[in-house]
Amino acid sequence: MPPSTERTAALLGGVLIAVLAGCGAPAGKGTAETAAGTEAAAPPDAPANAARKQVSPAVPPGLPGMPPVLDPRDVYAADRAGKLSPVVKDFPARVYVPNTNSDTVSVIDPRTYKVIKTIPVGRQPQHVVPSWDLKTLWVNNDLGDSLTPIDPATGKAGRKVAVSDPYNLYFTPDGKYAVVMASMERKLVFRDAHTMKTAKTVPVDCGGVNHADFSTDGRYFIVSCEFSGELLKVDTAKMKVIGRQKLPLHGAMPQDVKLSPDGRTYYIADMIANGMWVLDGKKFTTPKLLRTGKGAHGLYISRDSRKMYISNRGEGSVSVFDFARNKLTEKWHLPDGGSPDMGGVSADGKVLWLSGRYNSEVYAIDTASGKQLARIRVGSGPHGLAVYPQPGRYSLGHTGVFR
Repeated sequence: MPPSTERTAALLGGVLIAVLAGCGAPAGKGTAETAAGTEAAAPPDAPANAARKQVSPAVPPGLPGMPPVLDPRDVYAADRAGKLSPVVKDFPARVYVPNTNSDTVSVIDPRTYKVIKTIPVGRQPQHVVPSWDLKTLWVNNDLGDSLTPIDPATGKAGRKVAVSDPYNLYFTPDGKYAVVMASMERKLVFRDAHTMKTAKTVPVDCGGVNHADFSTDGRYFIVSCEFSGELLKVDTAKMKVIGRQKLPLHGAMPQDVKLSPDGRTYYIADMIANGMWVLDGKKFTTPKLLRTGKGAHGLYISRDSRKMYISNRGEGSVSVFDFARNKLTEKWHLPDGGSPDMGGVSADGKVLWLSGRYNSEVYAIDTASGKQLARIRVGSGPHGLAVYPQPGRYSLGHTGVFR
């Protein structure tokens, strides 16, 4: 991806050095840890965790103000196919693609696989993020130091909101705060979820804070630090870092973070480790590595909570992880190669949408067969695309993490 700005050049330079170092480094050995419980036969329509012979785990009292947990066995119970919130049920289905080098958002009609609109935004848009209340899509203009709101009902962009270094954006489960991942400034900035006024700034002594996910009870979240190969554990209510660890691989470059359906395990994609780290979030002990493919980057849960799709950006493939079997079961290769990056699953669960970061394109992949359905040309440097609307009661941010 050719640099378009001074920061892009700096970031890509760091990535290139890390890649060259990491490719020759010995990777840590290990396999994913099996979640507690014994597997048993389950009906075809049952969620993955229902296959385990265990009493429903007790969930500690959640973060005050957050919606109650629907099913302690499955944090994604509200994300079933077609289960749209009344807030979003009339929104037109669209795929919003931020083009980091073009400073635009391409809007795709998923029925026709055509770009129907191009929206000018700020400098270097990184991700399109659904708000906690599901009413707004926030475009993270990283170098533009701003957020551009898009109304998903009309597709119209609103006036930019000044926010410094918004590489990525999350929301606390109680809907009170937005959490800005200020990557280059080395900060987590808690802001009012609606006005974006700063409530608290938390300096972090690690390089490249970028992705996160929250525990089942919402009381803490795990953050990846891309450029220093570290993980942070953050107390949500106290807005305080309570844990930090270096990943056991020289040059590690952690990316997307995702909680398992049963809430026991965090998975962290790593571009240099060529796989994902498997972490006990509660204990926050040293994670183990499960290899998936070169340049592992994005993590997406299927609508039935049985599988997770891992985009391997460095080899143009998608790996499929089965939660009940605790193993990788498939790998889908894009027919003409590519650089699958960030994205999401369609509301009906039938299509996985991913941006092609270095190829100015977007991929639509059939989740039943792994076949490529479409390859769509967009702007330069497409990154954190959002499929919208999606099922769920509220959004935790990124390209769409719904509970």
